[in-house]
Amino acid sequence: MQTLKSDRLHISFFGKTNVGKSSVINKITGQDISIVSDIAGTTTDVVEKSMELLPIGAVRILDTAGLNDTSSLGENRIEKTLKVINRTDIGIIVCDYNGIDDCERDLIKKFDELNIPYIFLVNKSDEKQPSDDVISDLYTLTPHVIFTSAKTDNELIYKFKSELVTILPEEYINTPTILGDLISAKSTVILVVPIDKEAPKGRLILPQVQTIRDLLDNNCLTYVVKETELKQAIENLKEPPALVITDSQAFKQVSEIVPENIPLTSFSILFARLKGDLKAFQQGANAIESLNDGDKVLILESCTHHAIEDDIGKVKIPNLLKKKTGKNLIIEHYSGHDFPNIDEYKLIIHCGACMTNRREILSRIVLASKAGIPITNYGITISYCLGILPRAMKIFS
Repeated sequence: MQTLKSDRLHISFFGKTNVGKSSVINKITGQDISIVSDIAGTTTDVVEKSMELLPIGAVRILDTAGLNDTSSLGENRIEKTLKVINRTDIGIIVCDYNGIDDCERDLIKKFDELNIPYIFLVNKSDEKQPSDDVISDLYTLTPHVIFTSAKTDNELIYKFKSELVTILPEEYINTPTILGDLISAKSTVILVVPIDKEAPKGRLILPQVQTIRDLLDNNCLTYVVKETELKQAIENLKEPPALVITDSQAFKQVSEIVPENIPLTSFSILFARLKGDLKAFQQGANAIESLNDGDKVLILESCTHHAIEDDIGKVKIPNLLKKKTGKNLIIEHYSGHDFPNIDEYKLIIHCGACMTNRREILSRIVLASKAGIPITNYGITISYCLGILPRAMKIFS
């Protein structure tokens, strides 16, 4: 099975029109994934391609529109280009012998704000060598500079991979596993998987599947049951399980069944750690207590989906918040990769992020922190409102 898009290292290419960005990408990937043309603005929407890039592994290449696109749709294209930054693990800034100007410098400011490493790739060296001033300017900003020509440099891919290895982000190198560092081999783990309206017909949701695979990879004894069979499953075991993991929506019912001496958490909380910053999300949940009448809460989801009658984001969490706080809150929703204006909100509650990469969630946490707005996620919010967050977090301590 192919690596999920959300688990791939996202490498995004940026640059002004006609610096040869698409030619560079095609040379590196060995495929014509981007249209090459002398006409400015040829690359319109973001082009994405998954591939294996050894020794890095599974990556996602993103080709963006020119930063200085002056075509009739240029402003919209640039806007889409800049939105890619939030899910970029490594940025590649392509320029030519003329060096960079305000377009690239504004981009670098965004990279620095979100702690995104980047490389300058200076193309068209076969046409003209950059001046000493241009070279000095680039090296002042970063030591990671590649001088090349997409047309003539057959060593480009090797130069690129060599430089890439040196700036792999820490969160990519040391991404936590779902459970591997929390439990030992041969441990017994029970997964509680409700088959309700939100369960896809004939299959499990992605976090459940990934958790099962992670347990198998770590040689654990894995039991999958519905909440209605949980009590019997525990009683059938000769020894108590090392951990019970539940879907957040069944948290209350499951917590009443599972004895206090058995660790309990949820898929969503596990993914809060895997995809984001568990400590930041836990701290963000504390803001629930200080919400007042008329405060706005943003429920933020990474993907769009058809909301069902009892949707977790649109129905269940709003009801839990209002019951917990007793306040008349204004709850709004936003879905997709774009990050909305958040200035007016008192709290952001993020989904489990199973369909996006870790960088996007970390970027959103940084942006929320800079705006002084607490951010948490679905599973932590639910367990907080139910009064069982300390228990759900105990396994991480």
